[in-house]
Amino acid sequence: MGPLLTRKVHETLRAAARAQAPAIECSLDLDRTTTTVEVGATEWVWQGQRFPYLETCKDRTIYRWAGETFEPVARFTTSLIKLVPTEWGPPTFEIDGIKMLPTAQVSPYADAERKVALIEPRGKVILDTCGGLGYFAAWCLQGRARQVLSYEKNPDVIWLRGLNPWSPETGSGLTLTQGDIAEQIASLPGESVEAVLHDPPRFGIAGELYSQAFYDHLARVIRRQGKLFHYTGSPNKLTSGRDVPNEVAKRLRKAGFVAKLIGDGVLAVKN
Repeated sequence: MGPLLTRKVHETLRAAARAQAPAIECSLDLDRTTTTVEVGATEWVWQGQRFPYLETCKDRTIYRWAGETFEPVARFTTSLIKLVPTEWGPPTFEIDGIKMLPTAQVSPYADAERKVALIEPRGKVILDTCGGLGYFAAWCLQGRARQVLSYEKNPDVIWLRGLNPWSPETGSGLTLTQGDIAEQIASLPGESVEAVLHDPPRFGIAGELYSQAFYDHLARVIRRQGKLFHYTGSPNKLTSGRDVPNEVAKRLRKAGFVAKLIGDGVLAVKN
């Protein structure tokens, strides 16, 4: 993977060039690691290859080396999908300007760690319904899960994963399937997983992933006493007119779970 640039890193390179520093230590993989970069007046050198400075380097944009120039890590097919830097290092991503992971008070990577701990992944087969950048899957693997079955509907999000150094690689316990879990779940065998992580887009975008029919399927595929964490966010009831977390908990109970609100989601256990 080539270097990834953010505005912060680019300004650090420019400042070193102005100061006529021969080299600096910085990160070219979104704070995953640090490396040494040789700095010149018109270009910089990393791993023996020369790179130009950007003429324009926007905030909230990550740039990748595309062979001859730097390009934003973004795609537009049916919607604009882009990788977005955070102050924490691990990036979030946006779809048509809507941020898909929490970043205001915590790293999205650390946020995933906390949520994965709720389902106690060690030794378990886990269904990861909406894989996104793969942070849930990464922490499941670090938590010694036996197997992670991850689904992601959007091929452009999977493309982002391939460029994000914080996203886990498939294999070694992780299977990533491009597909809509709302459709794919019907083909999963009963009682075939021991835990579920469900982090769907907001209700207005993917209402089918909050439906009673979908929750009934979750209850079918998870074994008894299996744990499920369902991210709901904390929508404002005064502006949305809905109490999504309690609606979710009510439907999960109807499906056969014992459910309680916890943080920004619902934790449930299959009866």
